[in-house]
Amino acid sequence: MTPLKPKVLFFDVNETLLDLSTMKKQIGEALGGKEELLPLWFTTMLQYSLVVSASGTYHSFGHIGAATLQMVAANHNISISENEARNIVTDSMQNLRPHHEVKDALVDLKKAGYQLVAFTNSSQDGLKNQFKNVGLTDYFDDMLSVEPTGKFKPFTDTYLWGAKQMDVKPEDCMLIAAHGWDVAGALWAGWRAAFVNRPGQQRFPLAPETEIVETDLNKIASILAAY
Repeated sequence: MTPLKPKVLFFDVNETLLDLSTMKKQIGEALGGKEELLPLWFTTMLQYSLVVSASGTYHSFGHIGAATLQMVAANHNISISENEARNIVTDSMQNLRPHHEVKDALVDLKKAGYQLVAFTNSSQDGLKNQFKNVGLTDYFDDMLSVEPTGKFKPFTDTYLWGAKQMDVKPEDCMLIAAHGWDVAGALWAGWRAAFVNRPGQQRFPLAPETEIVETDLNKIASILAAY
């Protein structure tokens, strides 16, 4: 039996749509040429975004990224000022290019009748600038930052808020993401999900079963177009 189409497809942005290769180089330069530290920094940024949310406070994702960049740098005897860290993070995140298959996949999904929404932990202004810089804005029906919720994904509240913004029920939403933690959060919030198995990424084994698992967005788009 062919599955029913989700009413709205929500896309994570960083790493799912946008390639982190240029960020790896810039963050690596800031950390003394150690490009291999990018995953550690990114994971630390996610960890402290959850610490901030769980503590009932809020700082922008970019500022958390800068603070954790300082932390990782300090552990490697590198001193980076707050302003320097914020400039490095902002510059690196604003100049990410889409993965090679992204635009074609988005066109195919639009042709298949889907409503497409970008859904990110980054700030609304940051998201708009990212998409403007690489020509992605017109591919989406809406662009949502979790900023108004005061919490970051994968808190359940963020997914329920996203569904409400698009005036659909959670079960009518599908998250498309390259991060196991994001897919797990969406599934536990009652959403459907597709996992983009980018290099170095894995699903969380304790999460509910993911509906679609493929290595790139073109393959996911082909499956969804047949729904």
